[in-house]
Amino acid sequence: MEDYRRIADRLAEEILTGRLKPGERLPPQRVFARRRRIAGSTAGRVYAELVRRGLVVGEVGRGTFVRAGPVPSGRALAEEEGKEQGKAAGPRINLELNYPFAEGQSELLAVGLAPLLRADVLAEATRTASATGTPAAREAAAGLLGGSGWRPVPERVLFAGNARQAIAGALASLVRPGGRVGVEALTYPLVKEISARLGITLVPLAMDDEGLRADGLVAAHRAAPLSAVYVQPTLHNPTSVTMGDGRRRELASTLRELDLPVVEDRIWSFLRDGQAGPTPLASYAPERTYLVDGLSKRVAPGLTVGFLVVPRGRVDAVGEALRSGGWTAGRFALEAAVRWIGDGTVERLVAAKRADARARQRVVEEWLGEFAVRADPYAYYAWWQLPPPWRADTFTAAAAARGVALTPGRAFAVEPQRTPLGERTPAARPATPGSATDAVRLGLASVSVPVLEEALSIVRDVARHSP
Repeated sequence: MEDYRRIADRLAEEILTGRLKPGERLPPQRVFARRRRIAGSTAGRVYAELVRRGLVVGEVGRGTFVRAGPVPSGRALAEEEGKEQGKAAGPRINLELNYPFAEGQSELLAVGLAPLLRADVLAEATRTASATGTPAAREAAAGLLGGSGWRPVPERVLFAGNARQAIAGALASLVRPGGRVGVEALTYPLVKEISARLGITLVPLAMDDEGLRADGLVAAHRAAPLSAVYVQPTLHNPTSVTMGDGRRRELASTLRELDLPVVEDRIWSFLRDGQAGPTPLASYAPERTYLVDGLSKRVAPGLTVGFLVVPRGRVDAVGEALRSGGWTAGRFALEAAVRWIGDGTVERLVAAKRADARARQRVVEEWLGEFAVRADPYAYYAWWQLPPPWRADTFTAAAAARGVALTPGRAFAVEPQRTPLGERTPAARPATPGSATDAVRLGLASVSVPVLEEALSIVRDVARHSP
């Protein structure tokens, strides 16, 4: 009789090489035994061995299913992907990636997805979806995004595949190719990529310890007219600065005086939201604010939805921009989002991630407290002004040589534009909270806490020595 372990080895090879895919159901043990011409008891031992190896999972009343590949042990996802593709392995700990993961997250999400897998429900959930989604989706999104005395009008909520696409749709509807958009001097790097693809010029605006300065916006607009503004008022990435209510009112008044629309990015705001959280800029200037948010950070990056709340009368124009760009949300993701919001899954994940972010900030304080590290206690990232004579490029290279990947400050910096005479505009030297050339951003979310401690101990050691 063939040893059950050899049979298990062959099945394991099929699973690990992808011939048997995650979620695929194995035949009932009696059927398996008959096909392999083995005893039923042997088939049972084969299945038990596969369970022991973590390759399959048995569900009472449903059968045995191939399990998804194991979650990386807190190392960078990019490292694992690089190995699978046969690329040279980079730094083993990646603090560039920044996607939070809550304990028990997959189990929570699976409960909400289960009803969608019924044949009749799945047929409806896999239909196409428009930029306006469904009435249920609009109500769910309005409830999720509301807070601090503000709630969006459900009829003004549009849906994109993710927050990045929502940003692209908003900018495409507001700015023609060649137009100028004012942004904080340090900004979300993908906004630079989006703008380049849309043919938009980004203009860096002055910042201080409370974020974007209204006088910097005025100066830039007077130097050469802007078409719109993009801003992150809450937990600005990378500095984690949050504007106070006074600054928000001042900025809203300035935008109104200059007659400028603004794209408000609130993708990380869920970490600070609540009854005591900051009021959205959209509350102060609803007639000109395009509010962007999403589920990727709240829930998971792989199955997400982007939200875009637009001013009155702009639903059709922005919806058309989303459709023409191919940026509308998938119906399945939309239906999943409605269920996760409605059954409390998103709320539970948000609570867990808020607590996790605060815990990780305490780890940063413990390991890097001797340095000039700027971080909000609620943020999943930190902005480190390096000690002299370190510069960001040499420091990231030194950290990478020790196995830790960081993001240099210049990745967030917006380069000033020159005039036709080759001179820099008056807004070309915007003040920022520290120089990007000697700062790095630490992403805290994508590794486990023990691995984060290991990474911080390494970069602390690097910083204590000269280049």
